[in-house]
Amino acid sequence: MMTSRNVDNPRIYAVIPVYNEEVLIESFLRELAAKLSQISINYKIVVVDDGSLDNSKKIIQSLVNQLNIKFISFSRNFGQEAAITAGLEASRDADAAIIMDCDFQHPIEVIDQFYSKWCEGYSNVYGVRTRDDQSATRSFLSETFFKLSNKLMGVKIPANAGYFRLLDKQCIKAFNSLPENSRFIRGLFAWIGFNSYAIPFEVADRKDGTASRWGYKKLFKLAFTGIFSFSSVPLRLISVLGIVVSIFALAYGFYIFVQSLFFNVNVTGWPTIVVSIMFF
Repeated sequence: MMTSRNVDNPRIYAVIPVYNEEVLIESFLRELAAKLSQISINYKIVVVDDGSLDNSKKIIQSLVNQLNIKFISFSRNFGQEAAITAGLEASRDADAAIIMDCDFQHPIEVIDQFYSKWCEGYSNVYGVRTRDDQSATRSFLSETFFKLSNKLMGVKIPANAGYFRLLDKQCIKAFNSLPENSRFIRGLFAWIGFNSYAIPFEVADRKDGTASRWGYKKLFKLAFTGIFSFSSVPLRLISVLGIVVSIFALAYGFYIFVQSLFFNVNVTGWPTIVVSIMFF
């Protein structure tokens, strides 16, 4: 049974991965700070720059003292998953942490709903996209991936749910204790469990008018990471394949042995080499 929380001025952190967002980052951080300050005076914005090549770092550094920012800067681009992981690692002392993008596609006003559900006792409050403005191909691939991943991974990953969410300190501790180096974060958020609640939201357009940074290459890489690093099914399939090949090699080796011993067939050259390779 859930119990509601009664926390005065909780430590609310926001984890913000950033990559080449010089146009939007200042206005976003100012709006975010204004919203968080309405919830608690003990807020902190953990900004993780993922190797930006523009002026994002300079802009963020100029705002550190003004907006209570903890700034983490990567030496190069390691990817959004690594940035979020670093941000949550830096949020160990938070009562709750909110993860969101800085391009305004994750509406800042939804934070109020996240916080309200957290106060009710939910530990993992996540956003679910209600507007699907993707192409037919992209929607099909996304739906196929979610169906496939849910079957292979053994946990149910909510469809149309991404990084946008609030995690309680229990979730943060559980996530930070996981040993994976190559992480499929959406799967891990579902795997750690705890009381969860979905908040529907409409994805806004990027305020700078540009398209989403998530191209097909990044999406396929994410899907590959999810299936091969989060599921044991591919490993089991490879093991089964190895057993099948070994059985075939044993049968073929026995065939060569019989031909040589009983039929005086002089088997030389590639057959013995092939059998040796298939065994080892």
